[in-house]
Amino acid sequence: MVVELFPLGIWHYLIGGLIIGLGMGIAYLMSGIVAGASSLFTVLWSFVDKKFCNKDMLASRDWRIYLAIGTVLGGFVFMLFSGASSTQIEWWRLLLGGFIAGLGARMANGCTSGHGICGLSSLQLSSLISVVIFLVVALITANVLRMVGV
Repeated sequence: MVVELFPLGIWHYLIGGLIIGLGMGIAYLMSGIVAGASSLFTVLWSFVDKKFCNKDMLASRDWRIYLAIGTVLGGFVFMLFSGASSTQIEWWRLLLGGFIAGLGARMANGCTSGHGICGLSSLQLSSLISVVIFLVVALITANVLRMVGV
């Protein structure tokens, strides 16, 4: 069953998860701020309307923008050194998907990284519920897309 679910193996997922956890831990230890996608979405939106963002978020806005830039640059560096090719998905679908994911993360009061890494490690029940919902929706979506051939 594991081979069917993960035909390329699990090691790169495990290593990636450990790196993400380490990065989140370092960010929290250095700043006391949970670094997640929902807060990034909020901070980016604060350039349009500052009342959408609280004072703490505005105070850490520069730091969060650097985190976003580093995330994107990290993907490019990985692509360069791994020989992986870019995605075949059209840019507008990626942009729309990113916007929907950011909006959803904002509505859930946190994203997968915030709830899954920081929230679960601090034993927050709301994070456990959020992670279960994220995983169930992801599994359903992946299977529906596989059935329709997308």
